[in-house]
Amino acid sequence: MFMMDDTNEEPKGATRRSALRGLGLAAGGMALATGIGASQAAAAPRRGAVTYVLVHGTHSAGAFWMPVARELGLRGHRVIMVDQPWHGAEAFVAGSYQRQDLAAMAVEPSPLKGLGLDDYEARVTGIVRQAARNGPVVLVGHSLGGVSVSRVADAVPHLLQHICYMAAFCPSRVLPTADACTAAPENANAVSPVELTVGDPDRLGVLRLNFRTGVSGELALLKEMICADYPDADFRRTLAGMQTDEPVAAYAGRAVGRADTWGRVPRTYLRFGRDRTIATALQDRMIAEADAATPGNRFRVRDFPEASHVGPLDPTPVADALDALAGQGAG
Repeated sequence: MFMMDDTNEEPKGATRRSALRGLGLAAGGMALATGIGASQAAAAPRRGAVTYVLVHGTHSAGAFWMPVARELGLRGHRVIMVDQPWHGAEAFVAGSYQRQDLAAMAVEPSPLKGLGLDDYEARVTGIVRQAARNGPVVLVGHSLGGVSVSRVADAVPHLLQHICYMAAFCPSRVLPTADACTAAPENANAVSPVELTVGDPDRLGVLRLNFRTGVSGELALLKEMICADYPDADFRRTLAGMQTDEPVAAYAGRAVGRADTWGRVPRTYLRFGRDRTIATALQDRMIAEADAATPGNRFRVRDFPEASHVGPLDPTPVADALDALAGQGAG
């Protein structure tokens, strides 16, 4: 039987290969998130209304969630779109990236070097603590954002009504990190952007990608990874919201939920059937390992058979699935 671990210590270092395997892309939206760490999109809420805290994935920002957040806000929910440190409203934009000077981009230092899952968990936990003062909290993570969901559910399970993984990493004792998850045989057919890497991740401390590339083959690879089903105009808009750098430690950090904390929070998985970054078979394995660890609290699974990694272009089905969680608690 698979068991969830009870420690989350981060291993030291990360190789170029493992960092690439650990890439769980989540695209950002065109709209900019405002404020430091989080932005809100909501109709004026009544006290006690559910608050959705939405966590983006790698190379992304809180604005990724804008279409879904708008839908939830129009339904009367409070919505917080988290920016992880140095993302979104705090984004680091390398000067060499702006100039498209790839030689300089390969060596330009990044302020994200040294960041890890402790930093990401602290950011999200702080926001959850504030949001919980006003009522129930539903915590949602996409892609690499899933590791933050697991960490936060360990830290403050009593503040969470429900947690949700949207095509996201849910590590286990067997697969304790994002790197380990994507190296699993179930992810063998996933697409990796190895040729898009700029510089040496071990030296830079970040996985750096060039989303402003004009090379047709590189653009085709990115589209296959992120949103193969989107029209080209929507794909380009998606790329415009993405960031170059993600710390390698985020991929290598342990994020294994404990049965007595994370394991007691009701949880849902939004399963994407045409994901080429976190393959559907890997999603199924992560769901199965979590369920084996807490058989009395299993994932509720919602299927999106046609969805690519960033989800449907129309945000309504995802908003419908999240809206349904507002009334779901323990049991």
